[in-house]
Amino acid sequence: MDVKELIKKVRKIEFKAQKHSMELFSGNYSSAFKGKGMSFSQVRPYYYGDDVRNIDWNVTSRYNEPFIKEFDEEREMSFCMLLDMSNSNAFGTKVVKKDILVEIAATLAFSTQKNNDKLSLVLFTDQIEQAFPAGKGRGHVLRLIREMLDTRPKSHKTDIQIALKHLLATLKRKTVIFILSDFLAEPNYYKELNMLAKRHKVYGIQIYDKLEANFEDLGLLQIQDLESQETQWIDSTTMDSTYFRDNQEAHHQLFKKSGASMVSLSTEEDYVLPLHQMFYAH
Repeated sequence: MDVKELIKKVRKIEFKAQKHSMELFSGNYSSAFKGKGMSFSQVRPYYYGDDVRNIDWNVTSRYNEPFIKEFDEEREMSFCMLLDMSNSNAFGTKVVKKDILVEIAATLAFSTQKNNDKLSLVLFTDQIEQAFPAGKGRGHVLRLIREMLDTRPKSHKTDIQIALKHLLATLKRKTVIFILSDFLAEPNYYKELNMLAKRHKVYGIQIYDKLEANFEDLGLLQIQDLESQETQWIDSTTMDSTYFRDNQEAHHQLFKKSGASMVSLSTEEDYVLPLHQMFYAH
């Protein structure tokens, strides 16, 4: 898209996202993501009742008496968004899935900006398309939104496992992770998700079109797989949504088993309340 169109679209998203951000975190923002990272402060002598798990054994052995590590809660939190840029997100009967994904991502981004937290962004398909380091402020958020809108991915396909491996290799501090995708991909990433969820807070946000969840009888149709680019004729009278439901359930089970959270949202429903409920459930 040209520059004028891009600026217009960014401003429109900013206006809507700012409003939704206030609605989404109408409660205490930090309590939604409680469990901020802890940074080491100092050691002090052990007192009766202290948590023995915090004993510094190196200092204890040196002075022959028990010492405790003290920690301070870190003032800022770190957030990271993984945004699926694969072609399947270009589908939509009324609203294109990618438009909703970007809108939700912008809402989350402006929420971090208001609280002066750091935010990074990874755009992925079946490869890492772009990765933007953590930053703060309105300018940083607007830049990320522009990249979400204007980046043209090199690949059409999806591999969530690749994106999670990237985070395992690059995240150095405790982070709140949002995975935004239609999750029309293989649920083959349990190992990576489980490893991430042990150290970080991980949220999966799935966007789907109602036609994917409830396939309609529209007779003989010519369809195209947006990721493989293959075209074929199908008889929609013999089709159902079993594959979609089974795939969706498989992803939900991976998140549940890993101790992470996931929500599935239709492109036609208001996403604020379901996201609010997921964030404040923890």
